[in-house]
Amino acid sequence: MGVAALALLLTLLRQPLADWFWPETRIQQLLDDGRRALAQGRLTAPDGDGARELFAAAAALDPDRRDVQDALVQTGQAALAQARRQMGAGQLAAARTSLELARQLQAPSAEIEQIERALQHGSREQDGVEQLLRDAEAAHLAGSLDDGPDSALPLYQRVLAVQPDRMQALEGRDDALSDLLARASGDANEGRLADAAALLQRVERYDPGHAELPAAKAALNAALEQRARQGERELARGRLAQAAESFQKVLAVGEDAAARRGLQRIAVAQAQEATRLASDFHFGQAEAALAQARALAPDSTEVAAAEQAVQRARDARQSMETPLSNAERERRLKRLLAQLQEAEAREQWLLPPGSSAYDRFKAAQALAPQDARVRRAAARIQPAARQCMEDNLRGNRLRAARTCLDAWQALAPSDPALAPAHRRLAQRWLAVGSERLGMGDTAFAAQALQQARQIDPGTPEIHAFAERVRSAGPGP
Repeated sequence: MGVAALALLLTLLRQPLADWFWPETRIQQLLDDGRRALAQGRLTAPDGDGARELFAAAAALDPDRRDVQDALVQTGQAALAQARRQMGAGQLAAARTSLELARQLQAPSAEIEQIERALQHGSREQDGVEQLLRDAEAAHLAGSLDDGPDSALPLYQRVLAVQPDRMQALEGRDDALSDLLARASGDANEGRLADAAALLQRVERYDPGHAELPAAKAALNAALEQRARQGERELARGRLAQAAESFQKVLAVGEDAAARRGLQRIAVAQAQEATRLASDFHFGQAEAALAQARALAPDSTEVAAAEQAVQRARDARQSMETPLSNAERERRLKRLLAQLQEAEAREQWLLPPGSSAYDRFKAAQALAPQDARVRRAAARIQPAARQCMEDNLRGNRLRAARTCLDAWQALAPSDPALAPAHRRLAQRWLAVGSERLGMGDTAFAAQALQQARQIDPGTPEIHAFAERVRSAGPGP
């Protein structure tokens, strides 16, 4: 019995005796455990397993040890830092508890007082923050996300300005931004590309790191590419107004070189149409086409040339209606015929505007349509314009051939040889366009298709080539 009692007593007293006889080992163990608790953020614990309790136990064994005192100071600093974090997150009660721990650990009084004042101020703000949160959630529920200062996102931002870590506000803002991104996706799918882009910019202002933002940007880029391809298809089909609308929607989001080139090509087509209409004295329609071209490409040289051509046609029409003396008429006619011969010699059939052979002839014809010299000039320059067209066609100078063909048509609109000439030039444009399309130049192929349609829309090969251009998509 005596032996058993002695064994039990030794077992019960083993740790206290170990602490008595080997205190250094016990202190080191307490320090290690306390540092582990401190690293884990467990500053205090009722069961004695917190950093404060472990370091205090070490201090009880050796109050004068420097590393033990340093550990207690570190715990006090950690309590101050924790109080600041909790205050920032709106957890005022928890912050007060942490501050009391710091006070017990004799943290610097100046820092304690600073946090204490902030807590008092935060207490006064707490009620206001809670009201802001309620208002933000109500606005969110009503679908008012970013419609003014009283909508959900601005209210969440006001909460976060006071309490940056307030989880309720962070989650609410994240959900509201997701709803805003859903709206952006709907706008992009329905073709409202500028609206979608504006919504994405608003989301990025609130939270550039939002998880759903990259996918939303990718969806908008895909919608922009699709709209650009649609514009190319419409342009290839000669649907200029629809093509312009598509390209303008792309450009409303941001500068795009392909869309800008598309508008330039449409402007050139409108300018050419204005010139054709003006030559027939349809000035109202010519001005409408010119206005559209000017709106799309105000700095285009082709548009400027068309403006001059329309003005020349007006001047020619006016000269036909303005009475002149015989002497003045003769003087003007001689000057125009001399200028016509000079332009012929330089093969300037339609360019430069105002000084071309065609312009001089039209002015002379308007001045004296029955004069024998004017008729002889027509008989002379018509074959020259035709030969110019043939020479340029053989040399594959298709734009120059088109200029000569236009001059030929202007000089002899009823010439039966014009129809087959138009057909041959349109087919040549398609042949060259097909070759360039095979090389991947879809932009040039679309231009070739447009030229062929303008020259002879009845060319049989146009439909098949248009399908090839459509399938190839937009050019670079």
